[in-house]
Amino acid sequence: MILKYSNSVLINLIIVSIIPFLIWGPFFSDLIVSISALFFLYYSLKNNNFYYFSKKPFIIFLVFCIICTIISLEAENISLSIKSSFFYFRIGVFSCFIWYLIDKDKSILTFFYYALILCFSALVIDGYIQYFTGTNLAGFKILYNRVSSFFGDELIMGSYLSRLFPLLFALFLIKKKQKYEIYFIGLLFVLVDVLIFMSGERAAFFFLNLSTVFVIILIKEYQKFRLITFIIAIICVVILSLNSSKLNERMFKGPAKNMGLIESSKEAVIFTPQHDSLIRTAYNMFKDKPLFGHGPKMFRIICADVKYATGVTPCMTHPHNFYIQLLAETGIIGFLFLFSGLIYVIFTALRQFKSIIFKQKRPLTDYQVCLLAGILITVWPLTPNGNFFNNWLMIAYSLPIGFYLQSIYSKKTTK
Repeated sequence: MILKYSNSVLINLIIVSIIPFLIWGPFFSDLIVSISALFFLYYSLKNNNFYYFSKKPFIIFLVFCIICTIISLEAENISLSIKSSFFYFRIGVFSCFIWYLIDKDKSILTFFYYALILCFSALVIDGYIQYFTGTNLAGFKILYNRVSSFFGDELIMGSYLSRLFPLLFALFLIKKKQKYEIYFIGLLFVLVDVLIFMSGERAAFFFLNLSTVFVIILIKEYQKFRLITFIIAIICVVILSLNSSKLNERMFKGPAKNMGLIESSKEAVIFTPQHDSLIRTAYNMFKDKPLFGHGPKMFRIICADVKYATGVTPCMTHPHNFYIQLLAETGIIGFLFLFSGLIYVIFTALRQFKSIIFKQKRPLTDYQVCLLAGILITVWPLTPNGNFFNNWLMIAYSLPIGFYLQSIYSKKTTK
């Protein structure tokens, strides 16, 4: 089945609409992912074409999904657990669909690039208006001195920007650019970097710094460009923190006190007292069922059990760390799935770094390095995270994976 050009453009527009829909909320973006996965499965079955499902990353992911579904059948609340695990495979199918669409029509790269530019620009304009006036263009007031823009009382704007930033940079690298466009992107990068800090999301700000340093070290072209924009942004962040005691306390002093890095009357904890409590509770759950865990999404149910609960805030919907959550809910088996992703990223990055040091041919293009940085954010273990089975998060994470798979497996890779 070969899609006609008009249909291809329509499909590209629908898929790319995920970028703005992620700002709106999880419903429409998840609907697009679910329908796309079903469509692509139907297409593959009808044409007996399973090429995109035959590679190791998808097979490993599918095995993980099957294991999670089996574990769910033994969970205390089967219906709640199996809802998150049984259809989780659609995330992997969607990544493969992205790969397929790039193979068939490279123009989707341009679609994604401009969608990201428009959404990032809209958030920058609206976010700065909200910071300086207290209210954004949609009437949302600033909460707890944290900028959220169109996300309203969902304080995840920084998460959105930091997780999609590596994809934007990757697409910027492969696009033919005019000089004025380079200046515009440079300004946008600085404003986005500072805006993520203004969001008050510590994990998002850390992910931005982590991915940026990763990219600056491992790319060749536009290395100085990104370094200069990053340094300018850091200078702006320092000035901003000196003039905002609340942001300074939240982003720097508070975490430093919690970790015992500066003088504090409290005992050092993991991230914050609340995170520390959740992580220790999840660890107690893991010790009870170390191999297969208690079942996906079961932390929110079992964390209240006095046998596991500890600390000031032992119970929430998830323990705010992917690795700890998988240990508690899927045991070592589920943990190893994510950990293998981390090992792959580290190994691939070290190969790239070795080639730079010894001036050998680089195994990755700059485009691939940026996409790998997006995956690094997903598998990084030493920061707080959201719920591993959260639809919004997994959709955001699945995007760079689809682009990366296409770049490494397709015969005509994107340069």
